[in-house]
Amino acid sequence: MNKDDTMRSRPSEWSGVLAVAALAAGVFLGGIAVAASNRGAPKLELVSLSAHPARVSGGDVLVQLNVPAGARVDQVVVSLNGRNVTTSFRPGPASGSLVGLVTGLAVGRNTLTAYTTVNSGTAPARLELVNHPLSGPILSGPHQTPFICETASFVLPVTGGVLGSPLDADCSVATRIDYVYRSTDGTRQPLSNPAVHPADLAQTTTTEGRTVNYIVRVETGTINRAIYQIAMLHDPVTDPTPDLWTTSPGWNGRLLYSYGGGAKAGYHQGRTTGGVLQSASGGDVLALGYAMAASSLNVFGNNANDVLSAETTMMVKEHFIERYGLPRYTLGTGSSGGSMQLHSINQNYPGLMLGFAARNSFAELLTFGIPLSDCALLENAFNTSTQTWTFDQKTAVAGWGTWQHCLNNRTWNAGYKPAGAVTDSAGCDVGIPPALIYHPVTNPGGARCTWHDNLVNVFGWDPNHGFARRSLDNVGVQYGLAAFNDGAIGFEHFLDLNARVGGYDIDGNIVGARSVADPEAVRIAYRTGRINSGAGGLASVPIVHFRPYRDDIGDVHDSIRSYSMRARLIATNGHADNHVILVSSNVGTGAGALAVREVEAIRVVDQWVENVLNDTSDDPAAVKVVRNRPAGLVDACYTDTGVRITDQTVCGQLYPTKSNPRLAAGEPLAQDVLKCRLKEVDPGDYAHPLTADQLARLAAVFPEGVCDYSRRGVEQVPLAGTWLSYPRPGHFQRDHD
Repeated sequence: MNKDDTMRSRPSEWSGVLAVAALAAGVFLGGIAVAASNRGAPKLELVSLSAHPARVSGGDVLVQLNVPAGARVDQVVVSLNGRNVTTSFRPGPASGSLVGLVTGLAVGRNTLTAYTTVNSGTAPARLELVNHPLSGPILSGPHQTPFICETASFVLPVTGGVLGSPLDADCSVATRIDYVYRSTDGTRQPLSNPAVHPADLAQTTTTEGRTVNYIVRVETGTINRAIYQIAMLHDPVTDPTPDLWTTSPGWNGRLLYSYGGGAKAGYHQGRTTGGVLQSASGGDVLALGYAMAASSLNVFGNNANDVLSAETTMMVKEHFIERYGLPRYTLGTGSSGGSMQLHSINQNYPGLMLGFAARNSFAELLTFGIPLSDCALLENAFNTSTQTWTFDQKTAVAGWGTWQHCLNNRTWNAGYKPAGAVTDSAGCDVGIPPALIYHPVTNPGGARCTWHDNLVNVFGWDPNHGFARRSLDNVGVQYGLAAFNDGAIGFEHFLDLNARVGGYDIDGNIVGARSVADPEAVRIAYRTGRINSGAGGLASVPIVHFRPYRDDIGDVHDSIRSYSMRARLIATNGHADNHVILVSSNVGTGAGALAVREVEAIRVVDQWVENVLNDTSDDPAAVKVVRNRPAGLVDACYTDTGVRITDQTVCGQLYPTKSNPRLAAGEPLAQDVLKCRLKEVDPGDYAHPLTADQLARLAAVFPEGVCDYSRRGVEQVPLAGTWLSYPRPGHFQRDHD
């Protein structure tokens, strides 16, 4: 596929939106952005607007037909697989264009053709479409089993009630529309009668300066086995029903996609979404006119599979476009596990959004979990040690602001530890029946709730044990190296700790031997983008990280993660000028704690994207993003009273970034090494001279050697490409991008 073909067949994000933004005035058909004029187009042309032609879902697709000079739009016939569908099209606002929602696509390959009924010398146009079931999959590989439907447990926000029993094995439900309004007392209330305005109905003013009644239309349904919701301002009393041809006056043309937090294995549909009815404490983006979308499989606490999340985003967006029209652009927002999805999706599946605001950010799933998996190992080593360990010494070894960080968050080890093999069931969601969960003796074929098993379509099966290949490794890691060099612990503590730390067996139980990664799993993690390197689409989108500072209270959302992500961007792209970090106080609910609210972070990303769209130069998007960062938008922190500070030396004193067990063992800031290369024990690694006997004892603890972080990790290879799909476990292919 050449560059021009790619641009014509993709939804209107950077490629199409840049052209639209160059117009003196935006032209929209409903929400569909189209070129002001197609006169001069070299040939009759069919363009898929709602999805890439190879990734259509649900049996319908939004198409634009461009007719060149010398041909008339009323002399064009469009057919789908030989069936005349011309009546599906109507004139677009652009001269020489038709736009239509083509329905009735068969599952599999379809051919859309257009030709003129007169001999005008215009060649016919042809568009090959591949349609997939609305239940998926498209990219993510074979459906996960077991899979528990939870429509009967999904409580509708504000209006209450549940969706009811699923209609089929894919957990489908009938689509429903509910209305919610904001009362003059600031609360949200169900609008039981959409034909009547309540007496306490509030109003709001959107980013476009329109003052409208604060009534929100909420659409709920199922796509890709997920429960999705779409919300936007719409007054059912005064406004026509929004559709492709009629835009709701309250919509500002932007779509905001919301991603939910947590991080657990899947096997169930999910009972929550990332939220489309934002709380007032985080700011009210609906009040500003943004449309919002979210789904239960975009919540990492429901299923920590970023490929599945990207696929679901793509399919929900396609539905949004076919129902409401193309947004001017899409932005992303999410916290914690939601931020993992934002980074992974923008690296691996670029074009689904043009910028994002990530709260409490992490680069991705795997490197989030690795230092946390060390916690149980360290705790076990401390508890069985021949040495006495103080709290401060444990803190120094762990690297975090407090050893309490490990005590608070050690259950995250469930990412590597299947329920049933251990004393807790933290790895599996409570919605999964215990009879379906793996146990090495009583149910060896059950669902294994580990991160790698959840991603088996990516990692594939390990032939040695029949479970997913695993990338977890701590061979050669010198735990407590920084603490030893700083004098916080002595040599005997350092030696005993590393002799006892051990690792995990395939069932997540602590054993004496260290964990050894499957080299193929490590290679797959890098090549497929399970490790976020800052590559793919990440250099071409505005990124804003914002967080309250919690390093000193043992909260899992440690601030060093933003700087690790920045180090990766710099290593891959040579800079991180498209990345901004904002840190605020965590003191109560005062001005400092709310200094960087979600709505404000979203608004600044929105302005950043607008600036890029208004840049009519021919420079690449990555260049435009850097050049058009809003004036004054730089790294900043906020005091307890909300005072903004841009001096990073002062910010570092107010909110010092800490470390973690791997960084405290010598891993560089980027922390992207899954399995380190090894070297012999080197006296130069230690701030204190060691005797020959001490060096020999260390070498005995590390018979294969210690980590050599001056070199890239084992199998640390570049990203294989974007828009990868997984036709079967352990195999990927480059999809159309």
